[in-house]
Amino acid sequence: MLVLHGGPGAHHDYLLPQLLFLARRRRTLFYDQRGGGRSKTDDRTPITWETHVADCAAVITELAPGPLTLVGYSWGALLALLYAIESAAGRAGPMPRRLVLINPAPVSRAYRATFEAEMAARQRSPQIAELRAALEASGLRAQDPAAYQQRIFELSVAGYFADPTRARDLTPFRVTGRVQQSTWESLGDFDLLPALRQLHIPTLVVHGRQDPIPLASAAAIAEALGARTCWLDDCGHVPYVERPAEIEAAIDTFLDETESLVTG
Repeated sequence: MLVLHGGPGAHHDYLLPQLLFLARRRRTLFYDQRGGGRSKTDDRTPITWETHVADCAAVITELAPGPLTLVGYSWGALLALLYAIESAAGRAGPMPRRLVLINPAPVSRAYRATFEAEMAARQRSPQIAELRAALEASGLRAQDPAAYQQRIFELSVAGYFADPTRARDLTPFRVTGRVQQSTWESLGDFDLLPALRQLHIPTLVVHGRQDPIPLASAAAIAEALGARTCWLDDCGHVPYVERPAEIEAAIDTFLDETESLVTG
């Protein structure tokens, strides 16, 4: 299985240790996508969605020959879909046998606009404002600068959670802004749904009902692919932190029940 992290412009290790359950019984690969983590580059050539798909194909060819399962989280789920679309058209590597899409990024520009507005509103909410005020009043900035920076990071992503107070003990990550910008710009006024309706890949779509990314976007992906779904209650965009037992059970069940597709 190849795991595609979110971003774009981030790196894989913020998914750890929670997603290591995938490797208990199956060979599982993670990599840092171009422009982030240990794949940072000084090359100023814009990194596009086509760049990411080509890199994904190269990783698959080099490290994951044979029947393939793609597991994508957030932007990584959208990258998995873009790769599958390009593979079906003969413009990428081998078609994956299965897809696991965890809280996929918006499937169209319209859904992305809805997400951006919702996320901005959440970050301005009174609840997160109270958490920020409590941090400033705590004296942590002077007492423990490293812990203060950790908490600043957690509050910067608290809007992704169904309950912002759960944004604790997170593995921090950085996003390379120019990579994020150039990748989304390269997609233009995108809508992947027409192309997805032409694909026939066993797929599981997992999504938190309180994700700022609209549940309707994930449902549209599932409908287009005829996918299995797992909608998580009281869960936002980080199910591996908010609902770890449920997401693990859903993914393990799907993988077990479709194992013959990659071993037969």
